[in-house]
Amino acid sequence: MKKDAEAAIRSASDLDALKEIRVKYLGKKGEITSVLRGMKDLPPAERPVIGGLANEIRASLEEWIGDKELELDQERLKHRLASETIDVTLPGKPKPLGGLHPLNAVIERIEDIFIGMGFEVAEGPEVETDYYNFEALNLPKDHPARDMQDSFYITPEILLRTQTSPVQVRSMEAREGRVPVKIICPGKVYRRDDDDATHSHQFTQVEGLVVDRGIAMSELHGTLLSFAEQMFGRKLESRLRPSYFPFTEPSVEMDISCVQCGGKGCRMCKQTGWIEILGAGMVHPRVLERGGYDSERYTGFAFGMGPERIALLKYGIDDIRHFYTNDLRFLRQFQSV
Repeated sequence: MKKDAEAAIRSASDLDALKEIRVKYLGKKGEITSVLRGMKDLPPAERPVIGGLANEIRASLEEWIGDKELELDQERLKHRLASETIDVTLPGKPKPLGGLHPLNAVIERIEDIFIGMGFEVAEGPEVETDYYNFEALNLPKDHPARDMQDSFYITPEILLRTQTSPVQVRSMEAREGRVPVKIICPGKVYRRDDDDATHSHQFTQVEGLVVDRGIAMSELHGTLLSFAEQMFGRKLESRLRPSYFPFTEPSVEMDISCVQCGGKGCRMCKQTGWIEILGAGMVHPRVLERGGYDSERYTGFAFGMGPERIALLKYGIDDIRHFYTNDLRFLRQFQSV
């Protein structure tokens, strides 16, 4: 039995065959177990001899099976290493990395600049009421300036906001007359515009508001000039032109010397040397009153700009629609911005 088992173990070609040998000789119904169970039928003098021999063979078989199992495991591992070889010297598979959308990058840069000047970032709902979007901003229901902004209505009193100015009113109300108020309001806005190279029915805005005692137009000009120089990274000339906005009085538009030609005149600035970048003005007394502030004690200034326009100027982009068509060839140019 010992010789037969030894030969079988040595010739076992895999772990399944070795398992069968273990069961055949060492299992509950195996040959060694049968010998030990049959010892009761032997004469008393032979039992110790047969029992000792059976236990000796059991120990030998367990040792041989263990050695053979280790040998087969090593052979199987060697075969797997040979068949599943991986060349670790090959370059890895690169995973494409995304980046900030150019508009988000510009908005974050605008936020960084104004936060550095002590402003806070305020946000509000994109679905707005007629009161906050128009009436609280000195645009009653019969005001002709509404024609430029009447847009996407959900009900007669609820619409998609046409500007982020409602956030200014909401922020003033929340402060309950406390000063100073110094916020910027970035976000999406919606208007009934035809989509072309410079217009879109959905775009982004960043508006700003400062309210305190003794705020003057000179502080507005200084704030905006500092912003322009930090955004475009160069010393710029600027000018304020009279304009009209219902929620500011007086109202102005700000031009800067052309970022392409430095004011000499080129195609971008239509040979004028100037480029308009935003609208601004001193907060209208009625808007202050709607926000809960005494217009006899407090003054303020407000401004609004389109990040799309800033991005067009900063990066020399010729069509606003590039920002919204999700063309990866365009977007990849700004991954490092």
